[in-house]
Amino acid sequence: MKKLTVTFAGSLIAFAASATMAHADKLTLYCSAQEDWCQLMARSFEDATGIDVNMTRKSSGETFAQVRAESANPRGDVWWGGTGDPHLQAAEEGLTAEYISPMREQLHDWAISQAESAGNRTIGIYSGALGYGYNTELLEANGLPEPSCWKDLLKPEFKGHVQMANPNSSGTAYTTLASMVQIFGEDEGFEFMKGLHANINQYTKSGSAPIKAAGRGENTVGIVFMHDAVAQAVAGFPIKVVAPCEGTGYEIGSMSIIDGARNMDEAKQFYDWALSTDAQNLALQVNAFQVPSNKGAETSPSAPDMSTIKLIDYDFKKYGSSDERKRLLQKWDEEVSVLPQ
Repeated sequence: MKKLTVTFAGSLIAFAASATMAHADKLTLYCSAQEDWCQLMARSFEDATGIDVNMTRKSSGETFAQVRAESANPRGDVWWGGTGDPHLQAAEEGLTAEYISPMREQLHDWAISQAESAGNRTIGIYSGALGYGYNTELLEANGLPEPSCWKDLLKPEFKGHVQMANPNSSGTAYTTLASMVQIFGEDEGFEFMKGLHANINQYTKSGSAPIKAAGRGENTVGIVFMHDAVAQAVAGFPIKVVAPCEGTGYEIGSMSIIDGARNMDEAKQFYDWALSTDAQNLALQVNAFQVPSNKGAETSPSAPDMSTIKLIDYDFKKYGSSDERKRLLQKWDEEVSVLPQ
């Protein structure tokens, strides 16, 4: 009986050791970039480290809601990609962990500024300007004038021809809402959103969906980050990319470690790796046309030239704050989304 007990105890120790090893070789990644980029990041990290990655792709607004819902028992380890505003809100609410990567010295100032504004609970991984794209064939077939400004999309002839995502689920659409408020002032910005609502044919869940629909010929104009419109044009679809004349907002796509992550060491490994030139250059393989945060990473020649775009001084700290984001979304829900179309 004594021998059996010793053997059983030894088996428990061996099992515990193997369970610990298995635990140490896993990472749960929440990804808010385009699906093929998310897959490539996950598989490439596995190849580089041998760590098993369980990846879930959702838009940034959806991921933020999931991280918040799971805060008492976190299931994710790292949240990579998506607009910075919900990452900043997650940082403010203590949903993400403070971490200073040894890779920081390789990054552009705007990426580090994003980290510092969040108490080092997030960091910038890419940037991209907001705008829209339109299907040139559908525009001509419907006799529509070529739009070049935000306010052109309010013209009556564009009714039923414009698509954007819902700002409650999409970081792209929230950036649109916050940009209009900053470009036109809050009162006029919400009047713009009301006028735009009258011309919207559908609010999508994903931020990039409107321009993909335009590429397929299902929709004429898609309000998106310009790099998403470029991706459709490069893929051969009849999409023209517009940087609106009034000026526009932009995103700092971000990455955060989830507070209380079950695989914290692996999360830090991914975080450091994702800031490297090799990891950021993977974007070129999937036609992701954002500007990378590592100074040594390559930017595609097809990417929008940020220096030629009239960018506003986007207030990331204010519009990424929990109170302001909640307030603007509630106001949009109550004053815009309920209007007839």
